[in-house]
Amino acid sequence: MTTTTITPSPRPTTTIVPGVQRTLKNRVSIAETLSHTVTMAYRGLLKIKRTPEQLFDVTLQPIIFTLMFTYIFGGAIAGNVQNYLPIIIPGILVQTVITTSVVTGVQLREDMDKGVFDRFRSLPIARIAPLSGALLADTVRYLIATTLTITMGVIMGLRPAGGMGGVVAAALLVIVCSWAISWIFAFFGVIARTASSVQGISMLVLFPLTFLSNAFVPANTMPGWLQWFVNINPVSHLVTAVRDLMNNGTFGADAWISLLGAAVIVAIFAPLTVKAYMRKA
Repeated sequence: MTTTTITPSPRPTTTIVPGVQRTLKNRVSIAETLSHTVTMAYRGLLKIKRTPEQLFDVTLQPIIFTLMFTYIFGGAIAGNVQNYLPIIIPGILVQTVITTSVVTGVQLREDMDKGVFDRFRSLPIARIAPLSGALLADTVRYLIATTLTITMGVIMGLRPAGGMGGVVAAALLVIVCSWAISWIFAFFGVIARTASSVQGISMLVLFPLTFLSNAFVPANTMPGWLQWFVNINPVSHLVTAVRDLMNNGTFGADAWISLLGAAVIVAIFAPLTVKAYMRKA
């Protein structure tokens, strides 16, 4: 009879390094920051998937505003709806997408009130990731609002002379500028006490800027004392840039002014928002 002896394989040894001997770092790299931002953006998209009613403002508002403003003001301003579409569609596009950026600050305030961001602080992630991730996820909302507005215009008879390239460039310009503006409302969301106050403050700022612009009527039809404000209004520059791209296919001075303004906004409000967020936390 043969006896077989089984020799157990040696277990792998794990060396535990004491905490005092570990090399710890209190900074994250740019690559890690980008990775954390994308992860937080994915969380924001999951929220939209689970609560699709959050998209009501970006799906219904472009349709209602396009139909309402076009048929109410088209005959009075341009003589007929067909001639008014190249004027009003860029205006409604800018108004709708910029107004949508208010939701960033409102949802940010709601998450902070629920303690969600307190849990994020305990994680080894970039400090800016919860904020930048939420703002990145909201670009999906801007894309939906932009697509629906342009689609409604095409259905009603708009034929952009700038071609597909001009339309795509105009859409990207609006989305980029709206993303930059959302940093302002994110700052309001951090410093405000309630989500309703964020929405109230934001609308108080946006409504004058939007309606006291050339978005719906030409500036030369307004009183002289009002034209100076309309001409320096940043919303007017963005609307003019979108019109030039959609109707002429040209990337003019107003487009560069809009991009420069967006860069300045991000450079100012991104650090302010992160600093205020960390101080609040």
